[in-house]
Amino acid sequence: MDQNFYEQVFELVRLIPKGRVTSYGAIAKSLGAGRASRMVGYAMRNAALAHPPIPAHRVVNSSGLLTGKFHFNPPELMVELLEAEGIVVKEDKVQQFKKVFWDPMIEL
Repeated sequence: MDQNFYEQVFELVRLIPKGRVTSYGAIAKSLGAGRASRMVGYAMRNAALAHPPIPAHRVVNSSGLLTGKFHFNPPELMVELLEAEGIVVKEDKVQQFKKVFWDPMIEL
């Protein structure tokens, strides 16, 4: 994977609507790289450097867990950003995950 893959990830993440989340795996799959969810995670780790900004807080793991929150400064910022968009988070997990899940394979 290269910088071009990161740019594709960033462009896709910018399309996630406010109040919705998606998963690393769903992004990878929609880009034709179904086994590259870890690379999507690496891209999200670098999202703070991207312009225009990336709403990386909207990307969680396939169970709705906020596994990337420790890459936010402070880590609680990920929860705060999601809650500001109306997403309920309890114990670092998105509640009603299926309801707020945005599937790029279907919704693009």
